[in-house]
Amino acid sequence: MSTDTLSTEARSKKFGAAEADGIVRCDACPVLCRIRPGRSGACARYANENGHLVRTDPVVLLHDAAESGQKLVPFGAAEWDGRVLDPSRTFVTGIGAGTTYPDYKPAPFIVASEHEGVETVTVVTEGIFSYCGVKVKIDTDRHLGPERAAVRVNGEEVGHVTTAEYGSQMLSVGGVRHLTGGSKKEGTVTCDTLLRLCSGDAVTMTIEGGHEVVVQAGHAPIVDGTPEQRMRVGCGSATVGIFAKQWLGHADEVIVVDDHITGVLTEHQAGKVLGMRPAGIRVRGRRSTPGRYFQVANPGIGWGGTDIADPLTIIQAIDPATAWPGLRLLMTSTTGEHALWLVLDDDLKPVPAEMPAPVRGVVDRIGENCEPSLCTVLFMAGAGGSLRAGVTENPVLLTRSVAAGETKVTMGGAPVTVWPGGGITVMADVTRLPRNAFGSVPTPAIVAPIEFTLPRDLYARLGGHDGDVVAMTDVLREVGPAARIDPWHPGHPWPAGEVAGGPA
Repeated sequence: MSTDTLSTEARSKKFGAAEADGIVRCDACPVLCRIRPGRSGACARYANENGHLVRTDPVVLLHDAAESGQKLVPFGAAEWDGRVLDPSRTFVTGIGAGTTYPDYKPAPFIVASEHEGVETVTVVTEGIFSYCGVKVKIDTDRHLGPERAAVRVNGEEVGHVTTAEYGSQMLSVGGVRHLTGGSKKEGTVTCDTLLRLCSGDAVTMTIEGGHEVVVQAGHAPIVDGTPEQRMRVGCGSATVGIFAKQWLGHADEVIVVDDHITGVLTEHQAGKVLGMRPAGIRVRGRRSTPGRYFQVANPGIGWGGTDIADPLTIIQAIDPATAWPGLRLLMTSTTGEHALWLVLDDDLKPVPAEMPAPVRGVVDRIGENCEPSLCTVLFMAGAGGSLRAGVTENPVLLTRSVAAGETKVTMGGAPVTVWPGGGITVMADVTRLPRNAFGSVPTPAIVAPIEFTLPRDLYARLGGHDGDVVAMTDVLREVGPAARIDPWHPGHPWPAGEVAGGPA
């Protein structure tokens, strides 16, 4: 198989068309901007430089200097020929690569390299994703809003609240219906919100029937102006079970307040196995199994994600036939941020008292076992016709190859999760992509890098654009001097190594 030499002239034919008066029509997305000399298009990603369409952002190359034993050095010298980088440990990302629009064109870069004696191909492009969004995981015990409630930014609906997971609240933001199915303003705000979230910026959201939350990938969420500190150690029942033995002998009863599952130690199986005496303190809510109660209060931002500020309000009754004066009661939340020590008086009324040191130590240990609260932003998109046609003339073969694990998909070199089932639906942690990996176009849509790596013989069998394959050395020679070179993320597997079957 032949490997073509990349030429500037050949690459320039893929993008743009000259018109009168030096105007260039950009065809890198459906907007089809007509760009005057010295100006850039609506996306600010392409510009007219002396009658030629040029990228305003450089192509991003990733180099595994640690593996090759080399050091990254500054470049830009006119005589540089790319030999400073080891081609076998250099990866061309889709960041700054350009697009395949209007779909039938081969990808901007189809790069051949060798790994452990196996020739591989990486097909590189920027995807214009109308079918995309982000899944946001917010580590908090606070109630942000009811499930299915609208999430708004600047008054526009951009997503909704989904399920609450173990210590986290999930949001779904974006999606094609918000980008294209509502008003022009809704689509614009949604696109801007997605771009900011994917770029690691802070975004303030309001939830209908709930609260305000500031979301920033890799940072603590801020709920109603207060930064979150801790992610719960577990639900109320789990907290009781984890620390039951440590409370034994120091407390007669422990109630762990939780919006989802409140735990009561002496009723709980953990208390029974430890031989604890029943305390006769009945909490409100719906009893599930022994020592586990649902719906003890309404959701909120108080104790354990409930709306209560005084935990005594969840005590429904104290049985005088079972409880006794002097009974020692601890009430705490699932994060240990709230805790109250009480002793029953002669009338069996709970009276606040100074918490003993051993009990305080266990409450502190709850906090110690709580991980820091963070916001996680996962970009999720479907790789459709334009992307697949840029790889092969028979796109369904690529889909099947990805599903079979023969072709590895990355985004800016970062590994992705490929969802089972039809199509190529991928999900990536935005903090693992290189900086400035995302862009947008006013269609509206998000622009994101995507790369497909596979053995070259398989690429030929898939009906790939073999005539457009270029050697990595030629890519480095042509684009290297103007490229942005970032170090390879040490925690990411090497895509060519994965498909070649050798060490990654």
